[in-house]
Amino acid sequence: MGKNKLSKFADMRAYPHVFEFPLYYKQEQPPFPMKGRWREDFFHNDHPIVLELGCGRGEYTVGLAERNPDRNYIGIDIKGARMWTGATESLEKGLTNVAFLRTSIEAIDHFFAPGEVEQIWITFPDPQMKKYTKRLTSTPFLVRYSHILMPDGLVHLKTDSPFLYTYTDALLKENHLMVEANTTDLYKAASDDDAAAIQTYYESQWLTRGMTIKYICFRLPANPQLVEPDIEIPLDDYRSYGRTTRSGVASRPGADGASRN
Repeated sequence: MGKNKLSKFADMRAYPHVFEFPLYYKQEQPPFPMKGRWREDFFHNDHPIVLELGCGRGEYTVGLAERNPDRNYIGIDIKGARMWTGATESLEKGLTNVAFLRTSIEAIDHFFAPGEVEQIWITFPDPQMKKYTKRLTSTPFLVRYSHILMPDGLVHLKTDSPFLYTYTDALLKENHLMVEANTTDLYKAASDDDAAAIQTYYESQWLTRGMTIKYICFRLPANPQLVEPDIEIPLDDYRSYGRTTRSGVASRPGADGASRN
C-alpha cells in the first residue's frame, strides 16, 4: 500500500462525516448506533435520506447534495481510497447534508432501519455478467433495498452497460414493477433533472467514446416477491472478458440447466 493511499485512509479516519465498517457483515458486531437515527444524530434535520451505492469517488453523492440541500445524501462503497475524493470535496465545500459509509453493500440493512431511506442511486456498477447474485439490480439486492426503503421508494440506475440495462429492464417487466423513467440514451434529449445534470469521471469517458448512457428509475414495493427473468443477454463487447458468443447464462436459477460460477 503506497504512502498516498495510507495518507488518504488517515484522512478518512479523522473526517467527521465518514463512517468505516469494511468487515461489518462478515463478523459479529454490536448494533450500529445510528441505525434509524441518521437524521436525528448526524444530519440534525428531518430531510429525506438518499443513498448512492458503489459511490466510487462520490461524484453523485456530492453533486446531488449541492443540487438538493433539502435532502441528505450518503455515499456507500468498500473502496476507501476512492471515497476519499468525494469525502474531501464535501468537507472543503462545507456541505452539511453529506456522509460517507465505507462498508459492503451486502451489509446495508445493518446500517439503516426499515423505511429510513427515500431513494437509492446505483451509478455505473460492474455489470457482473458471470454471476447474477452480484449484480446490484438482482433480486437478492432489491430485496435488501426493500428492507430499508420507504414503501414504493425510488431506485435509480445509470449504466453504460447494455448487458446490465437489458437485464434490469427484463427483471422489472418480469415482476411488474412500476417504472418512472426508462431510456437507452439519456443525453439524446436535453434534460436538467438529476440523472442528466451530473456526470461521473468514467461516464464522461464512455461518452467521449460515443457510447450511450442508459437510465432506469423504478419504484420498489415493501416485501416484494421477486423472480429472475429467464432470458439470455448478449455480453458487452468492450470490457476485458471473452464475449465472442452470447452469455449462455439464463437469469433465473436453474433455468435451462445453466450454472453460474
